[in-house]
Amino acid sequence: MRTLSHFGIPVNYKPEGAMYNEGLNIWLTDYSKSANKIEFLYLESGKTPLPDKVLSTAHVAYIVPSLEEALKGKQVIFGPAPCDEHLTIAFIEEEGIAIELMETK
Repeated sequence: MRTLSHFGIPVNYKPEGAMYNEGLNIWLTDYSKSANKIEFLYLESGKTPLPDKVLSTAHVAYIVPSLEEALKGKQVIFGPAPCDEHLTIAFIEEEGIAIELMETK
C-alpha cells in the first residue's frame, strides 16, 4: 500500500530555504514545511544521478512499507538509494511520469 508523502516540482531557480543534497548534487526544499506537501528541486550545475524525468516533470512521492516489494515488476529509473540510516528512495516510471517510492525505518 502506498501512502502519499509529497509532490516534487523541478524549478529553474534556487528556491528560498532550499538545502543542498550533496549525494544527489541538487537543491531541495523541505516538503514537510509546505502546506501543500510540495518539494521544489533545483539543479544548479553539473551532474546529478537523478534521471531527466525527475528533473523535467513533476513527480508524486509515496511511502511504502517495503521498497523491495514495491519495485517488483516496475520500471525502475533510479535507485534504490539510501539517503540516510532511516530513508531509502527509488524512482519508477508510471503513466509517463516519475513516481518516488520511499521506505522509512
